[in-house]
Amino acid sequence: MAEITYRQALHDTLREELLRDENVFLIGEEIGRFEGSYKITAGLLQEFGPKRVVDTPICENGFVGLAIGAAMLGLRPIVEIMTINFIALAMDEIVNHAAKIYYMFGGQCPVPLVIRTPGGGGQQLSATHSQNLEVWFAHVPGLKVVAPSTPADARGLLRTAVRDDNPVLFLENLALYNTRGEVPDGDYTIPFGKARVMKEGHDLTIISYSRMAVVALDVARRLEQERQLSVEVVDVRSLRPLDHETIVNSVKKTNRAIIFEEDWRSYGVGAELAATLQEEAFDYLDAPIQRVAGAEVPLPYSKPLEQAALPSARQLVEAVDRLAIRKRRVVYA
Repeated sequence: MAEITYRQALHDTLREELLRDENVFLIGEEIGRFEGSYKITAGLLQEFGPKRVVDTPICENGFVGLAIGAAMLGLRPIVEIMTINFIALAMDEIVNHAAKIYYMFGGQCPVPLVIRTPGGGGQQLSATHSQNLEVWFAHVPGLKVVAPSTPADARGLLRTAVRDDNPVLFLENLALYNTRGEVPDGDYTIPFGKARVMKEGHDLTIISYSRMAVVALDVARRLEQERQLSVEVVDVRSLRPLDHETIVNSVKKTNRAIIFEEDWRSYGVGAELAATLQEEAFDYLDAPIQRVAGAEVPLPYSKPLEQAALPSARQLVEAVDRLAIRKRRVVYA
């Protein structure tokens, strides 16, 4: 397997799907001549032309609505919204139309639409450009929502999303684009609704997704080396549909759970995960479920304040300390 960046995995998968199916096309702001704000679509306009790589005005509700209509008529649009912070402008199109048409038409009119969009903080882009709004969409029946944390998962889940007949929100994280990892060759896909055990363990479980899953894995490995603490890390990957079985079975094994997420704590994805564990693994819990999430404030522009508001490895270790038998304390900067 080749080792490539998260960005390259997305680019290569888009190109391969454009080659595979002439009904696939890309649409979004500055994705053609400018090659995308994050260069995911670099070179694709030159290769496939302006009918397959469509630059749009700054009008999210307009081009998302166009893509929904195209999907209803048999095309397979992949929309790029420059950041998830701009997705609010297309909420009506996504929530009231894309999510409901397949159901309301009795399965006669699929909507094979993918909306790719990055989010997350830590880039000093301030409050209105640093959000994690995935819970808005994971709440809505009719939408599928995935959030890959590795280049391999980005490739496998994106290919699955493009071939799905339902609308899919495909969540990326700005801080992951330059991360590297091995990516399988060939027609590699990952089914929706399947979490991944990134690291096995028996003392406690950390449940996470997207960038925080990468941080959790690093913390778990260091805790094992420095404190001989065996931590299992579960990457949810698919927020809707959610893999209850893998999450619950992990906690049944370790008897302790920490939910680690970048978005705000109240009413978030972590709240749904905690409710799932309370309902399906209550008798196996030896301690209260811990949640580590972002501070409930609009993310500050100031770098020190931004870092203070984001969830950190240090906070995760402190949560571990509240649950696990102390073997040797680890201090993180």
